[in-house]
This record gives sequence, C-alpha cells and structure tokens, in this order.
Amino acid sequence: MTLSLEESNRAIITVLGRDHTGIIAWVSGRLAEYHVNILDISQTIVDEFFTMIMVVDLKPSLIGLADLARTLEQEGTDKGLQVKAQHEDIFTFMHRI
Repeated sequence: MTLSLEESNRAIITVLGRDHTGIIAWVSGRLAEYHVNILDISQTIVDEFFTMIMVVDLKPSLIGLADLARTLEQEGTDKGLQVKAQHEDIFTFMHRI
C-alpha cells in the first residue's frame, strides 16, 4: 500500500486520561487558535477514564501537523493526558486488520 499524504488534509487526534473538567474545551480551543476545523468528534467516559477521537481538517490550519502533534502532546502531558495527532492515512494504515 502506498501512502500519499497530499491526498488528504485530515488528521486523527486521540485523547486518553483520567476525566476532569475542561478537556474538550482545552483541545477544541487550541485547535480553534490554529484554525484547525473539527469535522467529527466522539468521546466517552468509562469509570473515571476519558477517551476522545477527533477527525480534523488541516487545510485552513496555521500550523503544520508535526508542530500541532508536538504541542498537543506536550500540553496534554502537563494535564495528565495522552494526546496523539497523526495524519488520517497513517492512522488508517496502522489500524487496518
């Protein structure tokens, strides 16, 4: 399978960690600052554990995916969260059966 990262401007962002107030607000606020458009979002809480998956459009973004991923990961760590952002094609390739 050949990956062509120019085909799509979409990325997948995953957030995992203990639930606390403001997680969605923080992530969506940071994305809004960089003009990253949220296309779809799914979140759930199991016991005290928060999980979220977002599909975002990077086309209007003011930041590249690598910088966005690094920023979200570093800030997420400070908040006790594991945050990953990766190109849709990479995510799909890694999670195929």
